[in-house]
Parts: sequence; structure tokens; C-alpha cells
Amino acid sequence: MEKAKDLRNLSPEELKDKVDQLKLDLMQHRFQAKTGKLERLPILGDKKRDIARVLTIMNEKNREAQSE
Repeated sequence: MEKAKDLRNLSPEELKDKVDQLKLDLMQHRFQAKTGKLERLPILGDKKRDIARVLTIMNEKNREAQSE
């Protein structure tokens, strides 16, 4: 996953696309975990944290836009 500093340089549309892709990845990993094919279970937590990181940056950008 990219660092927060790199994510802040992305446009709102790119951030939304990133969140959508991360959610899709999380869903696929959950299916793999249920079927026993997922080798590394902590990846689920990693994906959740990545989603939270991107959503946080999106909210920061929204607040900045509203205060201007």
C-alpha cells in the first residue's frame, strides 16, 4: 500500500477508485479465507487499514474544500 503522503497527491476521483479496488480485494480475500485458500490471514486487517487510510485522506480533502 502507498504511504499517506503519496495518497494525498491523488485526486478525489483516484482516491475513490482506490477505495473501490481495496474493497473488492477485501471481499476476494474474505472468500479465500472462508474456503481455506488464504495463506496469510493478517492480510484482511491490512486491507481494512488501507481502506481506512484512504477514507481518512478523502475526508481531510473534503474538509479542506469546505473551509475554503
